[in-house]
Amino acid sequence: MENEIAITDAKDVNRYEARDAAGNLMGFVDYKLAGEVISFRHAETLPEYQGQGVASKIARKSLDDARDAGLRIRPACPYYQDFLKKHTEYADLVDDSQ
Repeated sequence: MENEIAITDAKDVNRYEARDAAGNLMGFVDYKLAGEVISFRHAETLPEYQGQGVASKIARKSLDDARDAGLRIRPACPYYQDFLKKHTEYADLVDDSQ
């Protein structure tokens, strides 16, 4: 099942989306991009896909993309706050200025 999860940046709706092989939405995170800072605002996994690692795959892809683009991040979403506590390899991306 893990191989069937595709994560894409749906820029037209300002969110990263996870979809299965059939194109069904599995989960997403809404974001706001302001200059060089991306704020992750709300992450959600649809109930039928919970427990399959969907949210963590979205988080990794979005954080890797932020790093590649030279962006700073603001983890406004509780899921991202918890994820960053466990995955300190992304700590350098956090924008502490507000």
